[in-house]
Amino acid sequence: MRYENPLYMVEDAGAADLIAGGRLQLGISRGSPEQVIDGFRYFGYQPAEGQTDADMARQHAEVFLQALSGAGFAQPNPSPMFPNPPGLLRPEPHSPGLRDRIWWGAGSRPTAEWAATQGMNMQSSTLMTEDAGVPFHELQTEQIRLFREAWTAAGHEREPRVSVSRSIFALVDDRDRAYFGRGNQDADQVGYIDAQTKAIFGRSYAAEPDVLVKELAKDTAIQAADTLLLTVPNQLGVEYNAHAIESILKYVAPELGWR
Repeated sequence: MRYENPLYMVEDAGAADLIAGGRLQLGISRGSPEQVIDGFRYFGYQPAEGQTDADMARQHAEVFLQALSGAGFAQPNPSPMFPNPPGLLRPEPHSPGLRDRIWWGAGSRPTAEWAATQGMNMQSSTLMTEDAGVPFHELQTEQIRLFREAWTAAGHEREPRVSVSRSIFALVDDRDRAYFGRGNQDADQVGYIDAQTKAIFGRSYAAEPDVLVKELAKDTAIQAADTLLLTVPNQLGVEYNAHAIESILKYVAPELGWR
């Protein structure tokens, strides 16, 4: 959202959702660390005095959400080229219901609480930009709890959705064992994603299906969320990724009650 014009984005999101028949689930966030220094400046955006780029991203998101709700805000031209509906105008096309299908990618506990106050669903990936000295899944579970508490306190009427992401690979053939059978990513890792930001990276899961079931049953964040996103290695191609996902659906998901 550091790079986005919120009103252009409302137009694009509304059009995409209408084309998709109201099925768009749109994830937004501040964005990941950049390949350039302050790249958003090249797009014409600069944080206001005393603001960070994260503040600017959240401000863009707030404008986006307000416009996405469908409330008019622009004064119509008294001599328009085409007839206008009465009252203030909004960006078009407008897609009813899309406002409830916006997800914020929260990388910390405070941003999760902010997302809840804004009435967005929450996505939490395999990285959090804080280290509390506890296993990743426990920190993420705390993040989910704080999000839901902030949602209730904000008085939103609908139930929020929460997703977490995991790298999970069932070792069922020689390809799986060759790619992921070394077990070198089976623990959380702590490091710096830039000079100022310390982060914790969640472990990957790769094992035979029966072992996976036992390990995943202990992941409290997966239990706390209502949606699990599987991250797949796109460099290995569509055929292998389809196999990897099918293996989870066939051998792991039924044993854990996932659907």
